[in-house]
Amino acid sequence: MAVSKVAPDAHAERRWVRLCVAVISVFAVLAGLIGTGAGGPGTTRAICLAALLAGSVAAAFACLWRSRGFTGRSRWGWTTLGAGVLSWGLGQFSFLQHAGADIRPSALPAGPNLGVLGILLVAAGLLILPSAAQPLVNRIRSVLDGLLIAASLVLVGWVFAVGPTAARGAVGPDFYFSLVFPLGGIVLATMAVYMLPQQRIRHGCGAHMIFIAAGLAAFTISDAGYAYLGLVRDTGAGQALDLGWLAGYALIIMGAGRPRVRPVPLVPLSQRVGTAAVMLPYLAVLAALGSSVLFHVQSGGSHPFVAFTRSFLILLIVGRQLLTQLENSGLTRTLEARVADRTAELYAREQQFHALVQHSSDVVTVVSPDADVIYQSDSVHRVFGYSPRFLTGRRLTQLLDPESGHRLAQALRQVAGRPYATTVLELTVPHRDGRSRQAEMTITNLMEDPHVNGLVLNTRDISERMQLQEQLIHEAYHDSLTQLANRALFRDRTATALEQGAAVTVLHLDLDGFKRVNDSLGHLAGDQLLVQVADRITACVRADDLVARFGADEFGVLLTEDAADEVARRILDRLEAPVMIGAREIHVRASIGLAGADLIGEVESDHPGERAEQLMRNADLAMHHAKSAGGGVFAGYRARMRDGLIERLELESDLRAALERGDLRLHYQPTVDLATHEVVGFEALARWSHPTRGMINPIEFIPIAEATGLIVPLGRWVLHEACRQAVAWSEAAGGRPLKMSVNVSVRQFDQPEFAETVAAVLAETGMPADRLCLEMTESVLMTDTEANLEQLVRLKALGLTLAIDDFGTGYSSLAYLRRFPVDTLKIDRSFVERLGVLDDDTALTDTIVRLGRSLGMATVAEGIEEFGQLAALREMGCGYAQGYYFSRPVPAAEAGRLFLEGADIPA
Repeated sequence: MAVSKVAPDAHAERRWVRLCVAVISVFAVLAGLIGTGAGGPGTTRAICLAALLAGSVAAAFACLWRSRGFTGRSRWGWTTLGAGVLSWGLGQFSFLQHAGADIRPSALPAGPNLGVLGILLVAAGLLILPSAAQPLVNRIRSVLDGLLIAASLVLVGWVFAVGPTAARGAVGPDFYFSLVFPLGGIVLATMAVYMLPQQRIRHGCGAHMIFIAAGLAAFTISDAGYAYLGLVRDTGAGQALDLGWLAGYALIIMGAGRPRVRPVPLVPLSQRVGTAAVMLPYLAVLAALGSSVLFHVQSGGSHPFVAFTRSFLILLIVGRQLLTQLENSGLTRTLEARVADRTAELYAREQQFHALVQHSSDVVTVVSPDADVIYQSDSVHRVFGYSPRFLTGRRLTQLLDPESGHRLAQALRQVAGRPYATTVLELTVPHRDGRSRQAEMTITNLMEDPHVNGLVLNTRDISERMQLQEQLIHEAYHDSLTQLANRALFRDRTATALEQGAAVTVLHLDLDGFKRVNDSLGHLAGDQLLVQVADRITACVRADDLVARFGADEFGVLLTEDAADEVARRILDRLEAPVMIGAREIHVRASIGLAGADLIGEVESDHPGERAEQLMRNADLAMHHAKSAGGGVFAGYRARMRDGLIERLELESDLRAALERGDLRLHYQPTVDLATHEVVGFEALARWSHPTRGMINPIEFIPIAEATGLIVPLGRWVLHEACRQAVAWSEAAGGRPLKMSVNVSVRQFDQPEFAETVAAVLAETGMPADRLCLEMTESVLMTDTEANLEQLVRLKALGLTLAIDDFGTGYSSLAYLRRFPVDTLKIDRSFVERLGVLDDDTALTDTIVRLGRSLGMATVAEGIEEFGQLAALREMGCGYAQGYYFSRPVPAAEAGRLFLEGADIPA
């Protein structure tokens, strides 16, 4: 058994304490009135009757109120308990009414009465209440234990108290009936003591039933006292015994009114207390039997009551033993079922373990420290082809190759000296069919485990994993198209060669015109060309040399001999032969840069990888130098090439900083109307005055801006500044119109949002759209025709003017003039400067002017430096002109004076 400890709610606990104080106070007042006999015997008797009736009703109401907080069996148990308490109280009230002031057996009502019904109802309520871990057999056993104790006490009482009176013939049927109440009280109290400590904690009943059991014990004492008083015909203590009944009702009220509390864990009773609880009925029976023997010795005979009670005790003992046997049988069956379930579970686990081991991808082997096989799982046949019987008893190291066997023996020795130690190693294990398999073996020392007593080897075939790993490594260091080494492997091999002190030379090769092959024939033809080029390069070098593809149409060759120039010539000669792609012959050339280890130069780190990177960069610089020479040649690296690259990088950095600081300025070259000799517009040209290098030629920094993408922010700044300046000059001239021309690069034109950028600049500066002219070269019109046409249409929709700059130097431009919405043709200076010198150039210039006039386009001649050129253009009908003859590009202040005053413009 176990005692439940609960933690009550503080507020409810305080209410219950107040209830207990009130009940105890009322009981104390009644005890005083009854004990002093205030008002005489009649008044005292009336007080007792009223108190018993009120107490039984209050106790029953408390039990019914308690039942409202439960459902199911708990509610029915408390309801039945309340009904039993009320019936018992009515029986006590009836007894006192009939007895009056004379307590004698004849005053007891004959036959069953409400008290007996109350005992039965209380017993039913106790049995209905749910309890933890108490089946029906245990509950019946607690009833039998109560009957054993009650009958034993009655027999002991008979021998020492009733026996002498019975000998005088003073005992009748009324007395025997009066024993029903104390016997019932003893049984109920015993049931409460045995059953209620196991009440379900979730119902919060354990602490309440202590008071209920105490109340039933108080009833038993009073009922036993009245039975004895009726036997001896003593009325002196009758009213005092009424206090036992009142105390019982008070305890029941306090027990039923105790608040529900949250459950806490049960505290197990000590073994000594549990043993005493089990032995108590047997001790009571021994006392009763001893008393009956004493009675027989004293009286010299027996009495029917003693014989009947002794026989009843024997029957109760037999019944209790039968229940114990039944309970033991149930426990045995439960234990057998649990053992069977446990055995089945262990067998299932054993079978599961066996299946897992035999069908696992790992091969499980148990060996001795000398590598003798003690146990071998069946999975070895599936993984390595051997049968377990073949391996068992053999020495495992003798089945491996010498190197693997030595490593295994060494690992076994290391693990054998450390219990439960583990190590992992990779070995080559021969398959039964003769193939070599790569295996990963985990060795665990289980020598001290009595179930194993050996070294456990978990072996896994990792051949496929190793092959995949090798494949991934190959793909990581090789080009997927040509199967040549890639840049990473080339760098590593170069670093290794430098570290070994070899005479290393790197060739960096780039195909000339490869983009035209991709654009015209497609990428598939380009890939086929690259594969054939890779084969030709590989055929030109030794087997020890390394050929790599760096990406796109760039290749590298790592040479460890001094004949680098000869290898470069052989490669160029091999590439002179046409490459057949399907039925097409493709001619391809290459530019090659050479860099030797002796010209690496200063590197911040002596690490071979850093030196290899520098050597590859040097070869790249040499290759670009060869390509700038026209291609189809090779060039060796020289230190000045790196200086030029560093200078370019520094210039790029300075240009970026100049854009951020706003150090660039615009110069303006006027556009003159040849008919009126007036300045009608300007072309905005960016100028950069470097703080240390002075004025930087646009030919130097504009290509850098184009290559780095800085041309996009630079172009937007030029557009914004030119429009702002044009608006300012026009306002200063009283609204006189001014045409501002701004050059647009291909990089700007390729921006999808370029039209939106122009519109935003026009809105920000207030520049009328029809006074802005965007100039672009013919290359803009020749590439990505449909997309460019769409971009031009969006720009024309803004209302501005479009001009083709350097017209006549491109290809097929005449075919696109009608298609594109162009307004102005700017004749390239190369035609203007030969006017009057070559008749063909003069005729071509005249044709351009006539073409523009026929298409409704304006023509602007660039680069006029002499009067004869001006006169020729006037005669042709050219509308506008630019050139040093009129003015060089000048700063904004001087350009504004030219526009406002028209000064120094020659006719």
